[in-house]
Formats: sequence, structure tokens, C-alpha cells
Amino acid sequence: MSDRQVAIVTGASRGIGKAVAKELAGLGFDIVINYFDFKDGKPDDSAALQTEKEIKDCKILRGDVSNAEDRKTLVEFTKQNFGRCDMLVNNAGVAPAKRVDILEASEESFDRVMNINLKGPYFLTQLVANWMIEQKKQFLDRNFRIVNTASMSSYTSSPARGEYCLSKAGVSMMTMLYADRLAEFNIGVFEIRPGIIMTDMTSVVKEKYDKLIAEGITPIKRWGVPEDIAKAIGAIAEGRLDFSTGQVINVDGGFHFRRL
Repeated sequence: MSDRQVAIVTGASRGIGKAVAKELAGLGFDIVINYFDFKDGKPDDSAALQTEKEIKDCKILRGDVSNAEDRKTLVEFTKQNFGRCDMLVNNAGVAPAKRVDILEASEESFDRVMNINLKGPYFLTQLVANWMIEQKKQFLDRNFRIVNTASMSSYTSSPARGEYCLSKAGVSMMTMLYADRLAEFNIGVFEIRPGIIMTDMTSVVKEKYDKLIAEGITPIKRWGVPEDIAKAIGAIAEGRLDFSTGQVINVDGGFHFRRL
């Protein structure tokens, strides 16, 4: 069993997940990096292997969070390699393969996005939370925390990607539900709500967001970067918000303001 705290971070081979994994490693955590990358339609481990080189204390495991067996394997892998899990960061997520008006969007796209973005983290959290409860009974002095990555799309309408908005709105309610249920065990559950962040997902609409940011859609006129998200999660990992379970942290340059 590891003497150090251990964190599982899903979708951690690149982008926001990678930044979070590096932040937590810098805070002294051992990291389990989950990923499910593809390139040209084929499984691709290159980004995960590069991340493994950059983070000294980590293990990598390919797996699809929307698949029940892969979720169980991820938890068992963590148990076998580290014997504990102090933090879960549900970061893995996808956008629709194509932006399609909700009047024409397909059930196939809906199912894919909802399964990865909501069903996967919902049931992975169930598995990990039950393990955390077992650990808490044995190690009363340990602190356990769960963080879910939602989005400004939790409450912002984008009719060309309705399934994504619905999935992230679901993540927001999922955070509240688990925060409520796990409070009796002193397990904190938090939501990070990113705004416009520079990632592979937003690179396809860079020109659009460049213009919107320049016009002031966010009070802080710059793109967010993965490290902005990582710093917020780092504060949670350090225990600075332990009496704020269920809290939503907007990391969006002020997008959530209502202003005249």
C-alpha cells in the first residue's frame, strides 16, 4: 500500500486531465492516469506514454469510462498498484463528433456523449465512493475527495450540441447528489465548471471564440488554459475547501456573471 495519497484522473493523457495529473503529482500524489485515445480510428497510446514520462509517480491504464468492465478494471488496477484511492477526478469527456442542430441530431450521438460524459462518471463514482467509505472506516484520519468536471454548458444553451449540454447539466446534478449522500462519511464532492479553455475540443472553433473573447464575452479577455482548471483542483486536493462540499467552482474568466 502506498504511503502517499493516490488520485485517479480520467481522461488524463492530454489537455485538462494531464494538467490536473501534473498538479496533483506536484502536491505529492501518486496518480492513476486513465485514457481512451484514438488516432485515425485506431487505439493510440502515444499521449499517455508521454504523460507517463513527464509524471514520475504514476501508472497509466487504457480504458473506456462508459464501459462497466473497464470501470471495474480501473478500480482494481488502482487497488493492486497502490492499495488506496484518496481522490477521484472525473475529467474524461467528449463533444459530439459533429455539431448538429437538435432538430436533426441522432440518437447515436446522444447515446455516445451521455454514456461517456454522464453515465461513466456516475457509476465510476459509485464504485470509488464505496471503496472510499471502506477506507474511511479503517483510516479515520484520511481525507477523501471527488471532483467532477462539468462545463459552462451545464447552463448555457448551444442548440448545435444539445447532447453535450444535457450531459454536463447532468454532471452538475450528479455532483449535488453525491455531495449530499457522502457528507455523512466526510467525503467532499465538488464541481469544476470550465469556461472557454484551450484544448483539442475547442481547437475546431478557435476563430469563433477568439472573436467572442475579443468582444468581451468573458470579463477576463483571454482563453482559459488547462492549468487554470488544475490550480482549482489543486486547492481542493490540499483541503482548502473541505467545508464546502457540493460547491461549484467556475473557472471561466467571469463568463457566469450576469451584467448589463
